Amino acid sequence: MAGLSEEEIRVRAYHLWTEAGEPAGQMDTFWYEAEKQLLAERRELGEVPPGLTDNLPV
Repeated sequence: MAGLSEEEIRVRAYHLWTEAGEPAGQMDTFWYEAEKQLLAERRELGEVPPGLTDNLPV
């Protein structure tokens, strides 16, 4: 099982940020959302142990 790379999260966060109209001062929100989405996708594919996502922000 490969973990998420910083680059994967960065790319997803950038896409989320641009889709939201590039709001200032909220990049951390998009980073955490990107990480959450990627982990959920991996979990659905059986690539991430369920406990790994327990401490992510909601």
